Amino acid sequence: EVQFVESGGGLVQAGGSLRLSCAASGFTFDGHAIVWFRQAPGKEREAVSCISTSNGKTYYSDSVKGRFTISSDNAENTVYLQMGSLEPEDTAVYYCAADDLLGVCGMYYDTFDYDYWGQGTQVTVSS
Repeated sequence: EVQFVESGGGLVQAGGSLRLSCAASGFTFDGHAIVWFRQAPGKEREAVSCISTSNGKTYYSDSVKGRFTISSDNAENTVYLQMGSLEPEDTAVYYCAADDLLGVCGMYYDTFDYDYWGQGTQVTVSS
């Protein structure tokens, strides 16, 4: 059984930092693209970052570029999202996702392309 578990969310003041973790069981991150999505209340789920674990190439949405850093530890089968300079607009539930057929990060991210999801971790940024 594939299971993704996100952790590290919480309440933080604007300007603060958090590090999210996504750990997997039943699925090997190495060789796959792992994506962090987020969903704010009343909004669609959006991709904020992706890492191609085979070569380390990354993608960031314009809204987080320069503030968030994605990384992977293939030995630990874990992907991280270091979030800095947090803004109230970053408040959302953050999910990690992957699929057997997606090995590299692309330009576009459709939630329907991903079979495996975590349960999400809440990030709340106060002003």
